[in-house]
Amino acid sequence: MIIDCHGHYTTVPGAQQEFRDAQLAALADPALPAPSPATISDDAIRESVEGNQLRILRERGGDLMLFSPRASSMGHHVTDPATARAWAETSNDLVARVVGLFPQHFAAVCQLPQIPGGALDDAVAELRRCVDAGFVGCNLNPDPSGGFWTSPPLTDPYWYPLYEAMVELDVPAMVHVSGSCNPSFHALGAHYLNADTSAFMQFVEGELFTRFPALRVVIPHGGGAVPYHWGRYRGLAIRMGRPDPGTLLSNVFFDTCVYHQPGIDLLARVVPAENILFASEMLGAVRGADPETGVAWDDTKAYVDRLELTAEQRQKIFEGNARRVYPRLDAQLRAAGR
Repeated sequence: MIIDCHGHYTTVPGAQQEFRDAQLAALADPALPAPSPATISDDAIRESVEGNQLRILRERGGDLMLFSPRASSMGHHVTDPATARAWAETSNDLVARVVGLFPQHFAAVCQLPQIPGGALDDAVAELRRCVDAGFVGCNLNPDPSGGFWTSPPLTDPYWYPLYEAMVELDVPAMVHVSGSCNPSFHALGAHYLNADTSAFMQFVEGELFTRFPALRVVIPHGGGAVPYHWGRYRGLAIRMGRPDPGTLLSNVFFDTCVYHQPGIDLLARVVPAENILFASEMLGAVRGADPETGVAWDDTKAYVDRLELTAEQRQKIFEGNARRVYPRLDAQLRAAGR
C-alpha cells in the first residue's frame, strides 16, 4: 500500500470560500448578520475531488491520502475565537464528508481553531470532536500570527494542554503554518519552510520529548532546511550542551514533499528511512511539471522510486511509517482488512 501522509482540500467547492468571505465581512462590519455555513451537496464534493486529488492519486499509483483542510486558508491570524471555531468546524466537516464518500482513498486530519495568543481550549475541544468522528491526526500551526511569530516556541508550557490531549488520544501533529501576513515572507516559498526549520530548532533547544515521550510530530516539506544543515544542528547542539539531534528521531518525522530529485536524494541520505513518510501535498504549493524533465513537481513518488532503497526501507517510507506514526489510521485500515 502507498499512503500519502500530506494532502489538503485545495479544491473545496466555492461556496465554502463564500462562507469565509461572509465571516470576514461580518467581522469588519458588525451590523451584518452572522453568516450560516455553506450548503454543499455530495455531488459538489464528488466533483471537487474525483477529477483532482483522487484522479491524480490513482494515476500515480497511490492508495490512500491523509486529507486536511487547505492549509493556506486556515487563517489563524484572524483573532475572533467564535470565527475561528466556526471556520475550523465547517472545514473539518467537509473533509469528513470527503472521507465518507471515498473511504478507500482518504483519511481525515483536522484543522485546529487557533488564534494568536489565544487559549488552546477550543483547539483541544475540536481535536477531541474530530477524533471522535474518526480523524487520525491534526495540523498544528506554530505561528498563528501569520509570519510575525508572536507565539511562544513549541516547547513552551503554553502548548502543553494540546500535547496532553494528543498523547491521550494517540494522534500526531503535522507542523503546518497558514498564510503569511508579513510581506517579507512569501507564504509558500519562505513562511512554510521557515516554520519547518524553526520547529526543529525549537525541539533541539527544548526538553519537550522528555516531558512527552509519546508525542509524535511530523515536519513537512522535507523538514525545510533541516536535512541540508544537519551538521549545523549537531554543532549547535554540542555548543549548547544539548543532546545530539538524532535523539529527536523517536518523536520527530519528515515527509517527502520535496520537489526535485537531488532534494529527495539528500533527505534519504541524512534522515533514516524509519523517519521518512511518503507525501506529495499534491495540488498544493507547486503545480505543473518541471520543463526539464516533464515530471510533475509534486509527483514525489517518481523521486522516491528512484532512490536506492531496500525493499524493507521502501515499505517503511510508503506505508509502514505512516501506520506507525498514525496508529488510529492503522487501526482503521486493519478493521477494513487492509
